[in-house]
Amino acid sequence: MKKVIISLVCIFMLLFSFAQVYAVSEAAVLFLMISPGARAAGMGEAFVALADDATAVFWNPAGLAFQQGREVTLMHANWLPQFGSDLFYEFGAYRQSFEGIGTVGFNITYLNLGKQSVTLETGPEVVDEFSSNEFAISGTFGTKLNEDLGVGLGLRYIRSNLSPIGAGSEKGDGRANAFSFDVSALYHTPFLKKLSFGINLSNLGPKITYIDAAQADPIPTNLKVGFAYRIIDDEFNKLTVVGDLNHLMVKRYSDGTSDAWYKALFTSPWTVVEKETQNIGGDEEKVTGEKKLFNGILSGGVEYWYSNLIALRAGYYWDEPGKVNFTSFGAGIQYNLYRFDFGYVNAAEGHPLSNTMRFSLTLGF
Repeated sequence: MKKVIISLVCIFMLLFSFAQVYAVSEAAVLFLMISPGARAAGMGEAFVALADDATAVFWNPAGLAFQQGREVTLMHANWLPQFGSDLFYEFGAYRQSFEGIGTVGFNITYLNLGKQSVTLETGPEVVDEFSSNEFAISGTFGTKLNEDLGVGLGLRYIRSNLSPIGAGSEKGDGRANAFSFDVSALYHTPFLKKLSFGINLSNLGPKITYIDAAQADPIPTNLKVGFAYRIIDDEFNKLTVVGDLNHLMVKRYSDGTSDAWYKALFTSPWTVVEKETQNIGGDEEKVTGEKKLFNGILSGGVEYWYSNLIALRAGYYWDEPGKVNFTSFGAGIQYNLYRFDFGYVNAAEGHPLSNTMRFSLTLGF
C-alpha cells in the first residue's frame, strides 16, 4: 500500500506562530489561549479583575457571580491574516442568573485552520484534501460567598482535528480529545469600592493524546491574576485601569517528557535565563553573559466610557521571554442592552498578530 505524505505546512506554521504569540510552545491546543471579546482585546488583553460581561466565562468565571439577567456575546476574527484568508476564530458565550443561586454560563470556541492537501510519496500530485480545526465547549458557574467575594468553576471539553491521517507506522492520527476545568475568584475590596482583584487558574486537566500516552502533550494550564480600578465613576464619565499577569503552568524536560498539571503548578519556572552569545567564527559561539527574565506575560490597559454610550480603549501587551510586545486599541458603542466592540492589534511588521482585528456583539435581555 502506498504511503501518503500529509502536507500540514500550514498547521505547523500556525503552531509555530502560536508559540511566538504566546510563548507556550511546550503545550498543545494553543487555541485555548486566544483571548475572546473585542473589548478586552482593546485593553491589552487584561480583563480578569473586571470580567463584568458574558466573556467572564473565559476570563474569570467568578465574575459571573456579580452579573444579573441574561446576555449573549458573539465574536469573529480573521486569525493571523498574513497566513491565509480561510483562517478564522469564532467565540460565542451565554450567561443567565438565577436569584439566590448564582449565574451559569456556556460558551463555544472554534478555530478554523483551513484546508490541507494530501499527496503521494512518489510525487506532488494532490490526491485528497481535508479541513483542520479545533474547538472547545465549556460550562461555567459563578456564585457569591458574600457581597464582595465571588468564586467560579468551569468545565471544558476540547476537540483537536488537525488531521484524519496518521504519519507512517504511528498508532494514532492528528485527532484527539481532552477535558479541563477552571477555578477562579473575584474580590471587590470593601475598603476601596472602586478596586477589585481577580484570579483564574484555567485549563487544569490531563494531557492530550494524539499518538499514545508516552507521547501525550500537556494542555496550556495558565494562572492569571490581575486588578481593576475605576479612577472616575460619575454619571457621564467612567475611566477604568486594568492590569493582568499571566504565567503558563507547564513544565517540559529536554527528553520530551513533561510534568502532569498538578506537578507543573509547582515546577514551572517563574524566571528563564537568556544567554548572550558572540560568534567567534563558523558555527562556534561563545557565551558572553546571562540575564534572568520574568517567565510570564504582563498586560494592561484603560477604558473610558462617555455616558454609557461610547467607549475608547487602549492597552499594552508585554512578553519579554517570548519576544511578543504590542499595543492595542479599541472602541465600543452601546445602546440600551446592545453593545458593539472593536479591537485592533498594532504590532510590528511581520508579527503574527499584526493587523489582527476583533469584532464582537453583546446582547442583553
